[in-house]
Amino acid sequence: MSASARLPHILVIGTGDTKSEELLYMAEIIGQAGGIPVMVDVSILGDPPYVPDHSKHQVAAAAGTSIPAILDSGDENSAMALMAKGAVTLVRGLCEADEVDGMIALGGSLGTDLALDVAATLPLGTPKFIVSTIAYSHLLPPERIAPDLMMILWAGGLYGLNPICRAVLSQACGAVVGAAKAVEKPGRARPLIGMTSLGSSCLKYMKVLKPELERRGYDVAVFHSTGMGGRAYEAVAARGEFAAVFDFCIQEVTNAENGSVVTSGPDRMENAGRAGIPQIIAPGAVDMVDMPAWQETPDRFEGRPYHAHNRLIASVTVSPDQRRAVARVVAERMAAASAPVAFLLPTQGLQEWDQEGEPLHEPAALTAFLDEMRTVMPASVAFSEVDAHINAPEFALKAMEVFDRWVAEGIVEKGRIA
Repeated sequence: MSASARLPHILVIGTGDTKSEELLYMAEIIGQAGGIPVMVDVSILGDPPYVPDHSKHQVAAAAGTSIPAILDSGDENSAMALMAKGAVTLVRGLCEADEVDGMIALGGSLGTDLALDVAATLPLGTPKFIVSTIAYSHLLPPERIAPDLMMILWAGGLYGLNPICRAVLSQACGAVVGAAKAVEKPGRARPLIGMTSLGSSCLKYMKVLKPELERRGYDVAVFHSTGMGGRAYEAVAARGEFAAVFDFCIQEVTNAENGSVVTSGPDRMENAGRAGIPQIIAPGAVDMVDMPAWQETPDRFEGRPYHAHNRLIASVTVSPDQRRAVARVVAERMAAASAPVAFLLPTQGLQEWDQEGEPLHEPAALTAFLDEMRTVMPASVAFSEVDAHINAPEFALKAMEVFDRWVAEGIVEKGRIA
């Protein structure tokens, strides 16, 4: 039976030995909302006062071990890491058997650690919800967060039920059941193109490229390269779901290299190459670092040109030496790709605010980056200079020229026009 023709099966993941009251309440709410709770116990020490659908022993066996062996593994951290491994394997198998329509997990820091791994193994479009005492915390590294993960703070509920806890748990359970009923999962009617960008006040090429690609029979997903957007892009790329990518805003590499919290993790620019996806790459916005506008500018950027985009995010330019360092990182990651890579170098500027008269205009620093990029360009990369700004129509036209050639040569799957 297809998921759409049945009540949604919702995995309920938690340690039943310590949180049975909360987990049973969640199962009750899921049932009332029109879902079927599927209880997955990830306890280690004790047993829950109910019979789970998938016991801790099954979870341990999925990790190739046993509960006694896990107890002897060392400490809480190592034990939960093994249970996380088993939970991921178990849930992946259930998903492949079309037995999962959504998941919800409950936990403190240990339970959240495990839940993040489970959520990451489920495909985009399968609703995933974590009720956590550290929801949205800086403790959560971006690379651990699934692209469509939803979280809510487990407020006032660390130990036992109370009115505040019930309010949080009930809305979380209602949300995941509702999402599982309403979700329109990504289809495969047309090949999917991944594209990275910032908002159109900074980068504008997608306004030209998206309609051109759609006219050729492709769907286009544009990811906002402000940390989590890049993380989502990398997660989809890692699954090999793109026919090709236009990775034109790689600013998150600069952010990571310069210690910004606006980062998408250490594997930015790596997953498409590993998955064998053809890449057209450009250095959009690599000349600046993003940071929270509501914090003081770090001392290391004191005196650098500064632009506040809004009350949340601001940018400063990086020095010529820092730009050369980023060029070397970009070259290294392109060289590791297992499929064709083309690199477009717009010589007149890399984002809207670097033009003459704008706050981030630094022509000498731009020249330093351009020269370094030319020097370190891997021989395996098809390199083209574009004598234009990245926001100029000439740049987008050059990108489509490369793409159309790759389609003609069979490097990229041909689009499907309805």
